[in-house]
Amino acid sequence: MTHILANVGDAGFTLPIAIALAMWIATSRWQLALRWILTLGVGMCFVGATKIIHAGWGAEIEPIGFRMVSGHTMLATAILTVVLALLSDRLELGKGLGIAAGLAIGAITAAARVVDHSHSLAEVISGWIVGATVALLFLRAYARSDARPRYPMGAVVGFLVVAMLAYGHRAPFEMMIDIHSPALRALVGAELTRFF
Repeated sequence: MTHILANVGDAGFTLPIAIALAMWIATSRWQLALRWILTLGVGMCFVGATKIIHAGWGAEIEPIGFRMVSGHTMLATAILTVVLALLSDRLELGKGLGIAAGLAIGAITAAARVVDHSHSLAEVISGWIVGATVALLFLRAYARSDARPRYPMGAVVGFLVVAMLAYGHRAPFEMMIDIHSPALRALVGAELTRFF
């Protein structure tokens, strides 16, 4: 069961949903869709940096068991919170319901990552905080705009189709980080010795 819940945060599942979300937002305001992609991208870069630093340099905070920010938790929290908030807003159920549901799904994903021993509590809490921050920063921009994505029922169907097609796929990011981080460490070390 935890495997099913943990997969909700895999980039192979969440990124196609994030792209579908950007396309839906663009039906109203393409600039807001771009803001969504950039906001999510900044969060992903932060998470990626912590993973690269751990994989390349072995950095960690041992007393709290922190090696890296949980990417599964961050992606599930950020993406599903925004999807559900915008859908609930457009279906006139109230944005708050979608926000609460998205944050709860992120927390459930976090718990699954701890139970399956993929991450420590500190790592999933930090992932949830980064994901919630990404979502809430974007939702604040959405609230200040006059954007109202069109065809909410079509979006529901679209998101369900994307979710069904994407579920179970694994993105290769973790493997790429594990393979390339030691080489990056060597490159950075060589550059630093050149200057010092």
